[in-house]
Amino acid sequence: MLMTCFVFFRSIFLVSSGQDSVEQSSREMPANEGAQVILICNYTTSTTLYLFWYKQLPNRSPTFILNQYTTEPDFKKRFSATLDSTSRTFPLTIKNLRVSDSAVYYCALQQYTILGSQEFQHKAGAF
Repeated sequence: MLMTCFVFFRSIFLVSSGQDSVEQSSREMPANEGAQVILICNYTTSTTLYLFWYKQLPNRSPTFILNQYTTEPDFKKRFSATLDSTSRTFPLTIKNLRVSDSAVYYCALQQYTILGSQEFQHKAGAF
C-alpha cells in the first residue's frame, strides 16, 4: 500500500543581522512513499560559514542530520546535501522517502568571524 508522506516547511530566523540569512522556497511538500524529495536551502552570508540540516518530529527536539562535512550514521544511506557556493544553496536530498520522514526540516547557518575574539552566530530556517 502506497502511503503519502508530508515534509513541512516553516520559516524561522533565530538570529538576524545585516545581510546574513537562510530561507526556503516552499512551505509544505507532499510526496509518495519511496519517492525522492529535495529541500532547498538558500543562504546569504558575508563571512565564513557552516551549514547544517536538522529534522524535528512533533514534541521532540531537533535532531542533527548533516553539515557540509559529515552526516550522522542513521541518515547516511538516504540523506545527502552538497554546498553550492555559486548558487548559494545547500539542498537536502532524501531518497526512498518513508512515512517516518514526515517532519519539520531546519536548515541552519553558523557563521564564523573574528572580532578580537571568536564570535559565533547561528541562524536557522525551518523546512
